[in-house]
Amino acid sequence: MTIHTERVYELGSATQQPHFLVDRIWPRGVKKEELQLTDWLKEVAPSTELRKWFNHEPEKWDAFQKRYFAEPSQKKRMLSTNEQSGQNLREQITV
Repeated sequence: MTIHTERVYELGSATQQPHFLVDRIWPRGVKKEELQLTDWLKEVAPSTELRKWFNHEPEKWDAFQKRYFAEPSQKKRMLSTNEQSGQNLREQITV
């Protein structure tokens, strides 16, 4: 499976690919109707504490990734449940 990431503000025109917003907060200045999202995955987004700690500082990226995947949240359960129930995402996903 290949996952493509795009900033919500730079999201291209509608495609056949599913689009998921992975963030706990809705992006400023963007109407929900404008984004043709498949789903808004708040549960999979980094915690508020982690997001604030990272503060968009590139030098923290490696540590951010480690902390994100170590977070004891519903992320793993949610993804695991989808796999067990036979639900899977298409080959190409834009997040």
